[in-house]
Amino acid sequence: MAGQDPALSTSHPFYDVARHGILQVAGDDRFGRRVVTFSCCRMPPSHELDHQRLLEYLKYTLDQYVENDYTIVYFHYGLNSRNKPSLGWLQSAYKEFDRKDGDLTMWPRLVSNSKLKRSSHLSLPKYWDYRYKKNLKALYVVHPTSFIKVLWNILKPLISHKFGKKVIYFNYLSELHEHLKYDQLVIPPEVLRYDEKLQSLHEGRTPPPTKTPPPRPPLPTQQFGVSLQYLKDKNQGELIPPVLRFTVTYLREKDTIASRVGAVKNLEWGEPCGLSTAPEARTEVHGEGLRTEGLFRRSASVQTVREIQRLYNQGKPVNFDDYGDIHIPAVILKTFLRELPQPLLTFQAYEQILGITCVESSLRVTGCRQILRSLPEHNYVVLRYLMGFLHAVSRESIFNKMNSSNLACVFGLNLIWPSQGVSSLSALVPLNMFTELLIEYYEKIFSTPEAPGEHGLAPWEQGSRAAPLQEAVPRTQATGLTKPTLPPSPLMAARRRL
Repeated sequence: MAGQDPALSTSHPFYDVARHGILQVAGDDRFGRRVVTFSCCRMPPSHELDHQRLLEYLKYTLDQYVENDYTIVYFHYGLNSRNKPSLGWLQSAYKEFDRKDGDLTMWPRLVSNSKLKRSSHLSLPKYWDYRYKKNLKALYVVHPTSFIKVLWNILKPLISHKFGKKVIYFNYLSELHEHLKYDQLVIPPEVLRYDEKLQSLHEGRTPPPTKTPPPRPPLPTQQFGVSLQYLKDKNQGELIPPVLRFTVTYLREKDTIASRVGAVKNLEWGEPCGLSTAPEARTEVHGEGLRTEGLFRRSASVQTVREIQRLYNQGKPVNFDDYGDIHIPAVILKTFLRELPQPLLTFQAYEQILGITCVESSLRVTGCRQILRSLPEHNYVVLRYLMGFLHAVSRESIFNKMNSSNLACVFGLNLIWPSQGVSSLSALVPLNMFTELLIEYYEKIFSTPEAPGEHGLAPWEQGSRAAPLQEAVPRTQATGLTKPTLPPSPLMAARRRL
């Protein structure tokens, strides 16, 4: 990984944070003070980084050096809306440093300092904060934006004049030479390229082309932003990614429980349903499963989505019941698809899919099957699993208002996008049409083999670990009842032929 210490061991207590190379100890400055660098461009998206852990790692690192004078170099380039911590986190971080009791063994030596004997009012809880602030001799902010300067001016009244004098802005890396041993600094390549671009613009030269930094290796339990092959390898050959399976299963089970509760209510009105009316059968349901109006169309709190992504990426269990919103697992499913390194339908199929509008209406289903023949087997299995589920959702459109056309508008750009840039507005029509065909004519497109041995059998018939969409779940955790076979849902009044 670029920026990672080659000697960093996976046994490091903060390996999950340290592996990104956000913090580095970079030799000494001109006055012999230890230099610590903080690189914003090394911060991954917020859902991939636990900011509380980052705070703990920051303290863990600084604790090794703050007994003596030290300097911090803050590389601001790379901080953006995707990876920046919230203002709430910054506030809690300041409070955390302020209230920490600190190292009690150092307190007698601190108080014995002749300069502090006259400051006997300094309380023990303030000692920790005192160490960090007093021994920090300089905070160099490299490549500051106007926003940083404005924010600093707003906060000035809340910050001591002494500390404010320690903050120095540098517009270019070259300005660091007179203050630091520049050759000892660990400067990310992204920062170097950005600085070169700024220098070129300042001198009127054409800036060099930007380069994409090398990808960072994911955590062993990473679920978002990694390939299908990676997930398969890390999940003992399971073809259906865990996040996809968990969200689909949860939504299906909620649908079953909702139907069961509805049957119990019907029984109260004298309509036999064959289910027990015992209290345990009356499960409280937040939403109506697949019949929830606007399913997959509604959004969710960004903070909640990031929290769930972080739990999945860290290999921790996720219980959607804790959030009380049926739309959250739906949003998580879409987010998982959108963050795949390569779209589920693959970059190679993009141009073919754009041509679907040129195919005669009566031949489009056949055209879809032909395009899917070019998919890798793994992608095909996952796509079939997903489309089977969305087909079931569309069959409940009388209740959820999400027919195949509406679902296609939601999922189209989460299944396919170009390898360079973004899809144009003109591309949305064929992309959504193709997705609508896959959902509307799921049974025709996926059940008919195109050629012997090519996607001809269902995943569960091929001996893979992908389970059938209508597989029976013997008992449900909520009620302990045997899960009945789902009755066929009402079909849409009329299916629009494309």
